Amino acid sequence: MRKHYMRIPYTDVLASPTIIPKTSNTIAGAIAAIQEFFHASRSTVVLSGAGISVASGLADYRGAKGTYRVNKTYRPIYYSEFLQNHEARKRYWARSFLGWTTLLKAKPNAGHYAVKHLGDLGLVQSVITQNVDSFHPKAHPQLPTIELHGYLRSCVCTSCHEELPRDTFQHELARLNPAWEAFLQEILATGALDTENPDERRSKGLRTNPDGDVDLPDAPYTTFRYPSCPRCLTAPPIATDGSRARVEVDTDGAWKSTSTAGILKPAVTMFGENIRAPVKVEAEHAIENAGGLLVLGTSLATYSAWRLAKRAKDRGIPIAIINLGGVRGEDTFFADLDPSQEGSQGVRAEFSIGELLPALVEQMRQSSSMNSAQEDHNHSAEQHGASVFKDMMS
Repeated sequence: MRKHYMRIPYTDVLASPTIIPKTSNTIAGAIAAIQEFFHASRSTVVLSGAGISVASGLADYRGAKGTYRVNKTYRPIYYSEFLQNHEARKRYWARSFLGWTTLLKAKPNAGHYAVKHLGDLGLVQSVITQNVDSFHPKAHPQLPTIELHGYLRSCVCTSCHEELPRDTFQHELARLNPAWEAFLQEILATGALDTENPDERRSKGLRTNPDGDVDLPDAPYTTFRYPSCPRCLTAPPIATDGSRARVEVDTDGAWKSTSTAGILKPAVTMFGENIRAPVKVEAEHAIENAGGLLVLGTSLATYSAWRLAKRAKDRGIPIAIINLGGVRGEDTFFADLDPSQEGSQGVRAEFSIGELLPALVEQMRQSSSMNSAQEDHNHSAEQHGASVFKDMMS
């Protein structure tokens, strides 16, 4: 009997949005509306999703070329499956091993830097992101970022909870899997991982997903090996029954299935896994202290993000949503707005983040009463407008 797996919700296309206010159907109109939003909601918190990282070459989930739209059979691994199934872990780490190069090369884009400059202007106080690519903290280290679903830059042990840098882990995967390392070099030579176009990648036999893995149909995943937690290998932890856990490796140092501890996982919240309690509390605290919520590049299909937006709505603070395509239950956030409001109570616009935000920042700069020292510091951006963000990517 085939094992049943929990269905991922909202994989279908969401209903098209109602643009609010109606003038937000153009870039200029959307900018004007968001300016009104910021005037009414200082100390705004940003809530971002995969859509903001598309311009960096990463896939999203529910966009026009998103994973759920292009690959109807895609199903992410569940936390329980990862913990319990050695073969499932082999498959996960093999795919992740191939995809890590793409994520490592990718950089924050104009949208991330626009968020930084909104922070510099005093309009955004913090960011909550669902993304695990670490682009937000890279683009704006001075603007606090709460990584709601964790991050791929590290692995964490499921037994002792020690973290291991992902680049160190990647080197170990390469050492333990020389044939896979040679195959990765062949893929790199084709240029399939250099292009940001998912269609070009698929034409070369690759599928890439937002969590940084590469899907190769019929690949021999069962041959893949992965290391144990080095700390648990040296000092096996105490099991729940009070006995000493067993951590065993083969002659090369690969984790053996006879082990009862020392399993490394990505430092992300997997499907079916709870968000870490301190992170959950920190995100809720950010919403409680926000004057407004700016939602960027997410359909809010994941409940952990949707509930934060709903919490903001329940507090009565303005919400602005910029996303290509529909958003889960978005009528909830805009149902009671004054029809004549021009953005101060809420905004819904449908543009790419990389197109709208840099133009918004330039407009906000021009209308800002920044002091001369700040103006001198940002002279390049004022002279060149949105193009400065493109320069940052070169």
